[in-house]
Amino acid sequence: MTFAFDNSPVWLDLLGVFFFAVSGSLLAARKQIDIVGSLLLASMVGLGGGVIRDIILGTVPAAFTNPAYLAPPLLATVLVFFLFSSVQRYTSLLILFDAAGLALFCMTGTLKALATGLNPVASVLLGVTTAVGGGLLRDITANEVPELFNPKDIYALPAFLGSTLTAILWVFGVFNVLTAAVIAAVVFTFRVLAWRRSWQAPLAVRGWQRRTADPGL
Repeated sequence: MTFAFDNSPVWLDLLGVFFFAVSGSLLAARKQIDIVGSLLLASMVGLGGGVIRDIILGTVPAAFTNPAYLAPPLLATVLVFFLFSSVQRYTSLLILFDAAGLALFCMTGTLKALATGLNPVASVLLGVTTAVGGGLLRDITANEVPELFNPKDIYALPAFLGSTLTAILWVFGVFNVLTAAVIAAVVFTFRVLAWRRSWQAPLAVRGWQRRTADPGL
């Protein structure tokens, strides 16, 4: 099966795979996992969201039909292997690459859902699932608290915003390279600011208070 590489969403998808894969390899480096584990974690986070998306859509996952999807995780693993020793602020880099992957995947997931005939609301939900799915698999596999369920951070809301904007612009026929770049920038900025400024969403029940660390511990 051939893939049309002149189709811009495919390039966005591959770029998103790379960004997410770098975040996986950075986490593997932080956890002192070997290079094989780094490649597996990079592949899981980079390809996981897209695989979930394609399975829901009832199609063969693109990662299994196009060998090009295997290149970004491999490249990410090699880059981290050779460059990580000179990288000190790996946590910041992990968040930045994760935010970039989130910004792209929320769009590509929504676009693919719309292209297969799903209604805009369902497409938005699938776009969010695509964006957060890989990170969820990454964190669970690495025995980390998933960012999706971190009460002291905002993870899914930027993806939801990006997916919603993508669906609206697509419905009105004004989704193009320029508007895609704007959406990606908005989602990326939202995610990074939420992390840096510790923005928090309301808890599940009104009136609940977040737990604070016991100073005596």
